[in-house]
Amino acid sequence: MKHLLTLHRLASRPFSTSVRNQLKNKVLENQKIFQADNNLPVHLKGGTVDVVLYRITMAITVGGTMFSLYHLFHAALPKPKA
Repeated sequence: MKHLLTLHRLASRPFSTSVRNQLKNKVLENQKIFQADNNLPVHLKGGTVDVVLYRITMAITVGGTMFSLYHLFHAALPKPKA
């Protein structure tokens, strides 16, 4: 019986109504960053992380396109007779 009471207490703990930590509202700060007129596209206004992710995505896209074109060209050529 003691085990069941402990289980009930553990199961109800995450659904507590008390807030353990307050989160700071950063909406106004983010609006200032993303609405600033600094001639950057919106997907690069987040900072260095956004620029790195953008460049990695572009590199993968260009590399994948080249890889696809190479294999398409290779498949289009007739096979040499041995």
